[in-house]
Amino acid sequence: MRLRQIALVAAELRPVEEQICSELGLEVCYRDPGLGAFGLRHGLYPVGDRIIEVVVPKDPGTTAERFLERRGGDGGYMVLVQTDDVDVERARVTDAGFRLVHDGGTRQQVSGDAEPATIHGIHLHPKDVGGAIVSIDEANPASSWAWAGYDWEYHSRDEVVTDMVGVEIQSLEPEMMAQRWANALGQELTGNEITLTDATIRFVAATDGRGDGMSAVDLVATDRSRAGETLELCGTRFNLV
Repeated sequence: MRLRQIALVAAELRPVEEQICSELGLEVCYRDPGLGAFGLRHGLYPVGDRIIEVVVPKDPGTTAERFLERRGGDGGYMVLVQTDDVDVERARVTDAGFRLVHDGGTRQQVSGDAEPATIHGIHLHPKDVGGAIVSIDEANPASSWAWAGYDWEYHSRDEVVTDMVGVEIQSLEPEMMAQRWANALGQELTGNEITLTDATIRFVAATDGRGDGMSAVDLVATDRSRAGETLELCGTRFNLV
């Protein structure tokens, strides 16, 4: 199981997007016009073969708008992990008592004569997991990621950062939340940390008054002398490692 995408939520798209592109050296790879049906706008920005997304409420009453109100501003919203078999994962999480709030139809992206890329994801109920919405997704071929369009790889830049290798979730009860996430993802827990194939998800105490939520993301710095720097973007701490 791999970390493949995170989503942040912001009150306004353009200022956050400008910061992400200028400070992290990234660029927009896709905007899904279908997201308007859910009252949302967004942008997607590849880091290596992983994706950062920023979601903005366009209409009142969206989950994103409620998130902004609950956490008092911009912040981390969603973690998407990639599996080899979403059907197996669906059966596992429902048997474990987790509810699904979304079982998405298969998305297909076609590029010229290439084999169509498909993807299917399930979203676990946030009240059953906590901290962020968890999505478990199967992409075929595995190297594709149709949520980001068919040519996202063309837009992947590495002048500032090259990869996304960690996510931090803060909680008023980090030990309990860590265990819920471990059960949701079917992974072992070491201390308060889950080790995926090529990334980690760690759980820490919430000390900033914002309650449960995604608090930090770890990105690999192209210039290793910058390792240890921290950038504040969209209410989230981006650690260069």
